[in-house]
Amino acid sequence: MNWLNTQNRYGTLSIALHWLMLLLFIAVYACIELREFFPKGSEPREAMKTWHFMLGLSVFTLVWLRLLLRLLSFTPRIEPEPPKWQHVSAKLMHGALYVLMIFMPLLGWLMLSAKGKLIPFFGLQLPALIGESKAAAELIKEVHEIGGTAGYILIGLHAAAALFHHYVAKDNTLSRMLPKRNS
Repeated sequence: MNWLNTQNRYGTLSIALHWLMLLLFIAVYACIELREFFPKGSEPREAMKTWHFMLGLSVFTLVWLRLLLRLLSFTPRIEPEPPKWQHVSAKLMHGALYVLMIFMPLLGWLMLSAKGKLIPFFGLQLPALIGESKAAAELIKEVHEIGGTAGYILIGLHAAAALFHHYVAKDNTLSRMLPKRNS
């Protein structure tokens, strides 16, 4: 078991972080979507929002570890080598996903700050990033919601590209990021 990436495949740490981030994304989106099933101001609705905030901030925390690992490690090669346009597309997609993982939680934190609300993080209360401002809160909320929709699209495109590479291009793009099977 290699913890770090090699020339041929991602290491256990990269693979674990990748799939953990996916699970966090699913949970973040589920919390904010499922809150709609509960009446405004109800305890379950508020709990869903709180979990949305905390899980979003968990994405923000872990993305820095992913970026550090990405800077310090190899990116395994794709075989057979895809066309240059696919490399460029992949870099743009990964860049957009990293922007999403950094700025969406920051926007959420800014929005809570502007609303004058507490910023919960697993028993901690994080400091406000800006002062209270209803106008700022509304603007940030709009941008955050647009980013959330963009996130659905980016994540869907990322998954579709992985499946395309696996089933159509028949390269090792997806298999490099899957846990190694014992044969």
